[in-house]
Amino acid sequence: MSTTRSTAAGKVLEVLAAFDREHPAQTLSEIAQRTGLALSTAHRVVRELAEWGALERGEDGSWHVGLRLWEIASGCPRTQILRDVALPFMQDLYEATHENVQLAVREGTELVFVERIAGHRSVELLTGVGTRFPVGSTGMGRVLLAHAPRDIQEEVLGAPQRAWTPHTVTDPKTLRTQLDRIRRERVFVSDRQLSESTVAVATPVRIGRSGPVSAALGIVFTAQGAGRAHTLREPLLRAAYGISDELGRRTRTTR
Repeated sequence: MSTTRSTAAGKVLEVLAAFDREHPAQTLSEIAQRTGLALSTAHRVVRELAEWGALERGEDGSWHVGLRLWEIASGCPRTQILRDVALPFMQDLYEATHENVQLAVREGTELVFVERIAGHRSVELLTGVGTRFPVGSTGMGRVLLAHAPRDIQEEVLGAPQRAWTPHTVTDPKTLRTQLDRIRRERVFVSDRQLSESTVAVATPVRIGRSGPVSAALGIVFTAQGAGRAHTLREPLLRAAYGISDELGRRTRTTR
């Protein structure tokens, strides 16, 4: 038994961690199976979480994440200010392009999508708000990786890379060359790296124009329109600069 699971708090975390994009709703038996907890233990933890509002029960009897968890997560200071600042610029960028606009941050060797704007005619994506991917898998992730600490870069490049499509770059030497180019050119075009149907254009968001990289901003569109990538560069950079400037201003005023 793991140290985490042997504590009361650990059991609660195990149950909450059982819910993700692939498993948004589960029966009590499924929760017990996914966590490895005894059915009686899972029942007790789920009941307590439901009483607090962290879990809710659907009409079919399955359990899903409750509204109270969303309320708490929405106050995460790392993303709250970033999202508040970025959203108006992302809306302007969407109006200028009518394509998917996404914002992501890095956590260790993964990236987490924290905001997204899409229209009903935008290309369908594998990603969404709250989803995680290995940082080397997406265009936005590679932008974040290019500006990550050296130990993070070496950890990612030293591990096998998943080939999501026949076009996915997995060779460490080629990836190093890409990261160097991203640092020089500021904008990266990810051509069918995560999905054969999409192309992404991504750039870093800094705290001020020359501050540390805080996030990545990207536009994702259909691979059939891959030739549009060069026309999206300038509106993407304008939005990223606007977000960076405002983040820098807010950082200065709070010191």
